[in-house]
Amino acid sequence: MRHPIERGLAKTFAGHIHWRACGSSNAPVVMVSHINQQSSAVMVELLQALAPNFRAIAIDYPSHGNSDHIDWQPAIEDYARAVVDTMNDLDITAVFALGEAVGAAVSIALAKGWPDRIRKIVAINTPYFTDAANATNDIADIAKVRPADPTGFPLPRTIDFLLKNDPEHAPMQPSQSWMDRINTAQLEIGRDRWQAMQALAKFDPVAGLKAVKCPVLMLYGEHFIYGKHCTLMQEACPAARIETIPGGRFCMTWERATDIADHARRFLT
Repeated sequence: MRHPIERGLAKTFAGHIHWRACGSSNAPVVMVSHINQQSSAVMVELLQALAPNFRAIAIDYPSHGNSDHIDWQPAIEDYARAVVDTMNDLDITAVFALGEAVGAAVSIALAKGWPDRIRKIVAINTPYFTDAANATNDIADIAKVRPADPTGFPLPRTIDFLLKNDPEHAPMQPSQSWMDRINTAQLEIGRDRWQAMQALAKFDPVAGLKAVKCPVLMLYGEHFIYGKHCTLMQEACPAARIETIPGGRFCMTWERATDIADHARRFLT
């Protein structure tokens, strides 16, 4: 059964934030945060998979999707604040937080910065840069395979281009329709598409996890490139539960929505 998706705009410190929601208004709320250079559109399958048990709400970060664009460089904590402002606009007090990649960092920042508002977090495919040089190099490598026109506006890619030039970021089941969702999201963001990566480069998930007091589930795709750091994450947050999705990699939230929802449901309920 497909659950209907609701949409709206919340007034926040960063202008209007667009959100998508699914599930009963009487159910426990899960605030969902998306990956880099995407929007809440990439979380629709997960919202629907969570809907039988939760009210799942996903925002578009500032400058992403249908949210207002901002003319300044945000921090991960600013994305977290946008989530909290959206909660306030929707009159929501306490929630579970779930996010993938950049969204995992946002979920950690939420639990650290607003501990009274966050009950548990699910951090999916948590990225980790060992130092500033590693962050700079990784972002530069990613930029090489995400072409732009002479003005810096993103150009669409074919799935064949991705498989040839950037297989580590390719899906486990590649298709052009998968690639077109990426293309659409990046065109929506335009020249601002690197804001989230620059924010991530300044965020320390290890320090964040050390400050988190609520229960944590760290979920990794089996082939996620930063999964090698899961032991370090466990050391930062010894009480965290670490689980693996077999056959998962990047963007597993829409490829493996049912599996992720099952893991999240067992942990959150």
